[in-house]
Formats: sequence, C-alpha cells, structure tokens
Amino acid sequence: MDHYIDLRLRPDPDFPPAMLMGALYGRLHRALFDLDANDIGVSFPDHKTGVKARTPGDRLRLHGKQQSLAQLMTQPWLAGMRELVEIAEILQVPDDALHRAVRRRQFKTGNDSQVKRYARRHAIDLEEARARFARSSEPRITLPFVSLNSRSSQQRFALFVEHGEPQPTPIGGSFNHYGLSQGATIPWF
Repeated sequence: MDHYIDLRLRPDPDFPPAMLMGALYGRLHRALFDLDANDIGVSFPDHKTGVKARTPGDRLRLHGKQQSLAQLMTQPWLAGMRELVEIAEILQVPDDALHRAVRRRQFKTGNDSQVKRYARRHAIDLEEARARFARSSEPRITLPFVSLNSRSSQQRFALFVEHGEPQPTPIGGSFNHYGLSQGATIPWF
C-alpha cells in the first residue's frame, strides 16, 4: 500500500453527490471483481459520521501498489463518468502516514423478510413491525454508507463503511472486491 489515487466527484446540479458516489463505487466494485483484485483498498477521506450527517463525502481514495492502481485505471470502469469525476495522479503515500482498517459493517435495518418474520412472530401488522425496526435501528447507525445494487439479487442495499481508529503501524492482508478488509489497513493522511 505504498501508492494512492484520489477520485473526487465534481458538483453536478442534476445528480446528488450520494447518487454519484454510489454509481462510482458500484463501478469500482465491478472492476475489482473483473480483475479479481485483492490488493486494492479504499477509503473515504472526507467521510462524516453521525445520525443526521453521515456521508462518505465526495472523494474516493484507492490504495495499493503503483502497478495495481495503474492496471485498474487502464480498465474502462469509468466510461460514462469521466466528466463527473476529477482523477488525480497516482502518488506515493507520505512517509508519516498513519494506518486504519476500513471495513464493512452490517446492521439489521429492517429489510422486508426480517419485518415479515417479526410481524408473524409478534402477531402485529407489517406497518407496526416496520415502525419498530425503524425506531430500534436508525438512531444507532452513525456510519457513512453508499447505496449499491447487488449484482446477484439486483436488490438495492446500503453498504455501511467503518473507518477504524488511526494507528502507527500497518497491518497486511487482502481486500475484498469492495476494497474493504476486516483486518488489513490502508494508509491514512
């Protein structure tokens, strides 16, 4: 993880930043899947946490070896989005960078099958079950998320991203096709 590249969304009056980040991240996921890449990590340097302010921000940072990042950037995954994204050069990570784990967190957010089971188990209607799920889960979720479409089920879902605490030493490991890892760290600066 000695190099990085920043992709920053350009403001567009026709598309909210969250929608653009979802489209950009979805394309990155497909590219990482197609390359079967497990050596590229992601972070959201401008993310915000909090129940009302949670957002991944407008910058997606890719981390990896220079060769892996260059190979990714030669793929056509940004076709149709290049005018919406500022693409920086591949740069070397600063020597004084800290390190963080960036991982996916999953929450019980009350998807339809959970709500239906809950309603049956407690003999209540679907609306009341949805309301109970909303009250019990929403206030606790403070992490930024990206809305994506599942490649397998075509269902829309929220991928919540947790940036771990900064630490002085890196931890090696592999990354999934979302650029996330349960243990490996990315440079943070």
